Amino acid sequence: MKALLQRVSHASVDIAGERVAEIDNGLLVFLGLDANDDLALGNRMLDKILAYRMFADADGRMNRSVSDIGGGVLLVSQFTLAAETRKGLRPGFSSAMAPDVAEPLFQQLLENLRGRHAVVAAGRFGADMQVGLTNDGPVTFLLEL
Repeated sequence: MKALLQRVSHASVDIAGERVAEIDNGLLVFLGLDANDDLALGNRMLDKILAYRMFADADGRMNRSVSDIGGGVLLVSQFTLAAETRKGLRPGFSSAMAPDVAEPLFQQLLENLRGRHAVVAAGRFGADMQVGLTNDGPVTFLLEL
């Protein structure tokens, strides 16, 4: 499981010209599911995402989490994060979780995230999404479990 976290001052998701999700200050999280991922691993990832210290404290150091600042989390399913890219010039997706298994897992993780954090928005699984963001910093981290 991979989560690409971007600290944002604003992020949004549009589908077919319609705004379906939006946050201000917080995290844009692209979530990639690998074939062997499960709910327990996903919940560990949520723990890490919510506690990961990416926001500045009073001294300007990254010592505060999205939970600490009360920021938003915009969760977007990102199939391409599961790509195999070490060899060749074309990504391979044999290690990615199949969509019929990934969608219910993504939806359960989204529900769990909403139960644990006040401001949560999400893209739509499998949709052709246009994601807009203002990366604050820029600050971006790739978490892998």
